[in-house]
Amino acid sequence: MYFDVLISIRNGGLTFPEYRDLISRLKTEDAHIARLFERHNELDYQITNMETGVSPADGFTIETLKKDKLLLKDKLYVVLKKAHEAA
Repeated sequence: MYFDVLISIRNGGLTFPEYRDLISRLKTEDAHIARLFERHNELDYQITNMETGVSPADGFTIETLKKDKLLLKDKLYVVLKKAHEAA
């Protein structure tokens, strides 16, 4: 997917590279987890566009989106850690 590539390019690697295989499996098995990752990628795309001037935004909006993305990333990490431990 385009957003996965964007995350990879922007961060020099995938989000949670240690769970790459688990993420792939969970995204196909669990629609909720797939939506969480999709939302994370959407936020990253929006933030990138705002920071580079593609989309207009003020600093408050960008910071709010960054906080939302970080909270989502924390939730994803908890899900991944639990799934990894259960495997």
